[in-house]
Amino acid sequence: MRDLATEFEAERSHLGAVAYRMLGSRAEAEDAVQETWLRYADALADPAARAKVRDLRGWLTTTVSRICLDVLRSARVRREAYPGQWLPEPLVNRLPDGGPDPSEVVARSDEVSMALLVVLERLTPEQRVSFVLHDVFAVPFGEIATALGTTVEAARQLASRARRAVAEGPPKHTADLPEQRRLAAAFFSAVRSGDIDELLAVLAPDAVMLGDGGGVFPAAGRPLAGAAEVARFVLGLFGRTGKDMRDIRAAAVEVNGGFGIQVDAEYKDGRPMRVVVSFAAADGRITGVFNQLSPEKVASVPPLPPDSSAWPLEL
Repeated sequence: MRDLATEFEAERSHLGAVAYRMLGSRAEAEDAVQETWLRYADALADPAARAKVRDLRGWLTTTVSRICLDVLRSARVRREAYPGQWLPEPLVNRLPDGGPDPSEVVARSDEVSMALLVVLERLTPEQRVSFVLHDVFAVPFGEIATALGTTVEAARQLASRARRAVAEGPPKHTADLPEQRRLAAAFFSAVRSGDIDELLAVLAPDAVMLGDGGGVFPAAGRPLAGAAEVARFVLGLFGRTGKDMRDIRAAAVEVNGGFGIQVDAEYKDGRPMRVVVSFAAADGRITGVFNQLSPEKVASVPPLPPDSSAWPLEL
């Protein structure tokens, strides 16, 4: 059993990455990995059974994919009853001095950007599993077909449809980290000035904005579509911030491998609030703004230090 545990721990990070990309939830991903361990320990405890598995990573990836597929199928029902909009749980890291290595961030952004996760939410569970396994982790279609309980050709078609949806569906996100930061700085500069024309110049005509309050904090009840609608909402929201909140601190952070903002504040009635803002950008404009303020989904994000910048943040 010690040998099994050692083998499994060597693959835990990979399995967590697969599960998070499929589920968009750190907690659900951890549960899926734990269930994979239980199935692994049960199925391969016999040395003879273990000896038959030549590609352990492939076996574990197939197993965690089946578990995630079941979760995705049930999640569609749960998310239909979710209060307001649903956004994935963000992965937030502090930006080191001088910023992260751009090539490293771009590589991670291609895999787990918030923009990509938002688009993946529109796929069927089977399409999402096929796309993540093949296009992100280069799993052969034979193994994908086994995970889905279908044919190789069907698995190939599922991934192809998902690929088209990802390529064609807004918001597009192709900007590198320096460009993301530049656009975010222009976005907040326009918000501080209150100049709607300046803000419209930063936003793509088909820009979208999504906010997930988890039914606890107010957020737009539907996606905002179009630069004009996003701009009006943002300026109105900024105008209310100083009236409704106090002790507002902010900092630039890395969100799912891209540039983002974390804001920690307190409502005047004493309720704490944390917001993680991330962006999608392409062709010199912001194409998507994602506000995650569900307490459950930002619970693992460390609080900002007391000496963080005051709001409004200047980048």
